[in-house]
Amino acid sequence: MSENSPSIVTAAMLAIGDELLSGRTKDKNIGHLADLLTLSGIDLKEVRIVADEEDAIVEALDALRRRYDYVFTSGGIGPTHDDITADAVSAAFGVPCIHDPDAMKLLADMYERREMEFTEARQRMARMPEGATHIPNPVSTAPGFIIGNVYVMAGVPQVFQAMVDNVLPMLRTGSKMLSRAIPCPYGEGDIGTLLAAVQKAHPETSIGSYPKYDGQRFSTEIVVRARETQALDAASEAVSAMIAAIGRAKIPTNPTADA
Repeated sequence: MSENSPSIVTAAMLAIGDELLSGRTKDKNIGHLADLLTLSGIDLKEVRIVADEEDAIVEALDALRRRYDYVFTSGGIGPTHDDITADAVSAAFGVPCIHDPDAMKLLADMYERREMEFTEARQRMARMPEGATHIPNPVSTAPGFIIGNVYVMAGVPQVFQAMVDNVLPMLRTGSKMLSRAIPCPYGEGDIGTLLAAVQKAHPETSIGSYPKYDGQRFSTEIVVRARETQALDAASEAVSAMIAAIGRAKIPTNPTADA
């Protein structure tokens, strides 16, 4: 990569929980994380959802952490028997899953203040891989944790969002993606072949087409994305020229008079 090339930082998300796959819980964390990473200049490249099964979590985690700069997980670090994320992450890294002493103190002090018993089930929330560091949880105290390039966070949206806010300042960020939306009055069937040619001619950009229907006719919103303004401008001009050319081709011509 040259000195002037845009830097690219990649990420994946692993959402964990039987309730997500059954539809009992509607995920709210994926979109939130995607929005914040995009604003930070980190490309969210892949999202997986897996059940509360250790083998499935380990397999997905091993694949994602080797492929991307960062992996963020949500779910499975609560007090119940099916909260097995800490065990699975520990297995993936080949280290013991322990009751972290600092997490135990945080939780013990919190339950003492609330005059509640620090039960064995509640102590499960202090379990994490040996050597992991904490992700603070300003909502309900029980911390998430970081090991390697993996950031393990709660599934409850309010807690997940608070943890993400604490994580973002720690991360290396890349060049932010620029984007430009261009309205097109023609449907994807009219523009598909020509738009593919524009994309091929501008490989340093990403061009997406999003169909719309107003009840009478189809149109398309074309979104051009690039990390450099010059590339964004060039591809946008090519898209606009393509739309104009289609318009000219669709203008009916007057039949010539018979000789």
